[in-house]
Amino acid sequence: MYIYGKNVVKSALESNTKINKIFLSKSFDDQDILNGLKKTNLKFNIRQNYEMDKMVDAMHQGVILDVEDYKYADLSVLDNLEDALIVMLDHIEDPHNFGAIIRTCEAAGVDAIIIPKDRACDVNSTVIKTSTGTINNMNIIRVTNLNQTIKYLKDNGYWIVGTDMEGTDYSKIDYKGKTCIIIGNEGKGISELVEKNCDFIASIPMYGKVNSLNASVATAIVIFEAVKARHEL
Repeated sequence: MYIYGKNVVKSALESNTKINKIFLSKSFDDQDILNGLKKTNLKFNIRQNYEMDKMVDAMHQGVILDVEDYKYADLSVLDNLEDALIVMLDHIEDPHNFGAIIRTCEAAGVDAIIIPKDRACDVNSTVIKTSTGTINNMNIIRVTNLNQTIKYLKDNGYWIVGTDMEGTDYSKIDYKGKTCIIIGNEGKGISELVEKNCDFIASIPMYGKVNSLNASVATAIVIFEAVKARHEL
């Protein structure tokens, strides 16, 4: 898998990500990154910018790494967490949304993100780039069945908070204690069965002509409300 961009590469170096190959543009001159890459003892593959443009369809900033595929965490990472705050994504498909959600979750101190294996965006180069490297500080758990996972969470003391246009004002929900916030698909929202398994449905009031928000924006609003409530005495 290719990862690219200065922030992403810096994060990969700091987290000791296994690097297979290094590609640099002839004009690349970031000494901090160069010094970090030299410590890998790997050969630098020098390329023209146009050659690197063909490798990834995005702004690579003159540095691309071929790294091992992303390794997902297991549900067991939640076992020793007290009053954890986690986020479940119900079939988010857009890698830019996924990456932005990871960045928001990391900034808010969310303990883990749960995604389904099928019909959803996996961790890929675009997700990593959009997350600006914060993915290396986040537990991302991939599961076979969301509803079975919700049952597992409930059995372990979690309150499940879904999000939808029809529900309780998101600012009036109690987010203290073990909490899982579920964000639905960009077009369909959360699925019917997932919604039935929720303890609460949080809704963001709308006052304009548009009655919905981008998934990553809605995630940020609800998560930071939860963080605020959890830190109140």
